[in-house]
This record gives sequence, structure tokens and C-alpha cells, in this order.
Amino acid sequence: MPIGFFSSNKPRSLALQGGGAHGAFTWGVLDRLLEEDSFVIDGISATSSGAMNALALAQGWLDGGRDGARAALSGLWERVASHSNLLRWAFSTPVGAATESLLLGLAHYFTPQEINPLGINPLRDIANASFDFERLRKQAPFRLFLAATRVRDGRLVLFSGDDLGIDAVLASTCLPQLFAPVEIAGELFWDGGYAGNPALEPLIYQCRSADILCILVQPLEASLPRSARDIRERIGELGFSTTFLRELGTVRRAQQSVMRTFPLSYIGRRLKKLRIDLIEPGESLAEHSAKTRRNTRLGFLQSLRDIGREQAAAWLERRNAQ
Repeated sequence: MPIGFFSSNKPRSLALQGGGAHGAFTWGVLDRLLEEDSFVIDGISATSSGAMNALALAQGWLDGGRDGARAALSGLWERVASHSNLLRWAFSTPVGAATESLLLGLAHYFTPQEINPLGINPLRDIANASFDFERLRKQAPFRLFLAATRVRDGRLVLFSGDDLGIDAVLASTCLPQLFAPVEIAGELFWDGGYAGNPALEPLIYQCRSADILCILVQPLEASLPRSARDIRERIGELGFSTTFLRELGTVRRAQQSVMRTFPLSYIGRRLKKLRIDLIEPGESLAEHSAKTRRNTRLGFLQSLRDIGREQAAAWLERRNAQ
């Protein structure tokens, strides 16, 4: 449930969840929102594929405003689609369903360095072709926070400002089953989804807008898993969503507590104004399993984009009816 609703024509911050190819749903949501003149961004906190969307949005906005942002998002996902399967990215070879299952099984017994000794990661090429990190560090049209998980203690680390770069993107998107941890300043990092997917903290305390829109790629509720495979997939989903749900719950409790005890403090005033809303896929992605997060075929990505546009349009209609 949302905490309050947005005031119209005011800047807002975005929290973009990660989820592999399902990040194309976020592409669709952003594509529809960018058609609205009132859609103005203050800051973005993003994780994994959400981080890729955030950078594409910022790069495109920097190059050509709203239309540039829409074009950049489309270009990003077309580049992603040039690799028909995430396993092909990791192993630099086409794979079928049987081979894919075999390779995923190997991840239970061998490290990514042993399976992928050359460290092949096509996201590096995609990111370098899509983003001008030097310009983004100096001229980003809004604040960007990319989440990663520090391996040694599981701590959430946010890369922003001068820390934005190719290594920060690779850290935020580093699935430990497929890729070796990314080293930055002597520390090792994995996918940010383990520690914050997405993280609300920087939007609450480091951005001005009191309006936060969370764009999720995982439905908030799911049906009871029936098979062993469904159970494994649901466990994986929970691992990538509980941090966000816990933080959202903490914010709600903080709003209630601070307003009772310190209503006139800066934090009290900030939390009083804070409004958090959600756009999530609901049942529209219920038929897609965790396996489809590795499906990067253009037709599938475009279908997720269309679902995202529909959900964004429905959200706008509800908001305008308030």
C-alpha cells in the first residue's frame, strides 16, 4: 500500500528495482511516464537492471530531454537483446535449454572464475556503448545512487557522484553464480539486490523531493508454490525483495514514531511530508518464472515494456482521479 500520494507538477525521486530481463518492465513504465510534462525527477536509487535503466534515463535526458531519455532506454534494451541468452553472455557461446540447465548446475560446484576464467561480461560492452560516465559524473540531470552488496559483510554500498563508472555498474549487476565479484578500491562487490532492491535511504535523506515512486519488477504477492522448482524460485525472489519490504516497513514505523515524539525536528518534518507510492506488475508477470529473467530476446523484452506502459497508464489514471 502506498504512503500518501503525489502532488502534481512536483519533482519526484525514483526507486528502481532490479530483476534481470524483467527490468524491461521498468523500461515500459518509464517510457510512459516520460510522455507526461509533469514528470520531473529529483533523484534515482537503483539496483542491478534498475541501475542500467537509471543510467540510460539520465544519459538520454542529458542528451535530449524526455525524448532523448525514451530513445536511450530503447537503445539500451535493444543492445541487451543482441545477446539472446544470459548464459551466452557468460560463456560466449549459444546455448539451448538442456545446455543452460547444465551450466546453471555447474554453478553449484564451481566458482565463476573456474567456469568463466576469461571473465566475459557483455554488460561491460553494453554499458560502455550506452553511457558517457565522465559526462554523467559532471553533468547528470539528477542525482544517481547505484546499489551494490559488499561481499565481506553484506553491507549496502551506494555509488554516486564521482564514484559513478563502469565498475559501479558491474558491481550493482554482478550475479555471484555467473560472475566473479567486482573489485572497487580494494573491496569486493556483488549484485545490490542482496542488500537493497531498491534502497530508499538516499532518496529520503539525500534528495529534496518528498515524493518517491518505487517501480518494482517483482509482484508484491505471489501464489503458493506447488513444485520443488517453484519453491526454489520463490526463495530466490524473497531474497531479492525482503530488504526493500523491510525498509518500507521501517519508514512507515518511523513516520508514526517520529511524528509523535519529535514532530518539529528536521526528520519529523521530512517524514511528515514524505509520500511513497508503488508501481508493480501485479498478476501481469505471474506467469513468468525466474528463468525468464534470463530471456533477453527482443520480442519478450518488448512485451514486458508494453506491460510496464499499461501499469504506468493505470497508475496515472488512479492518481489523476484522486
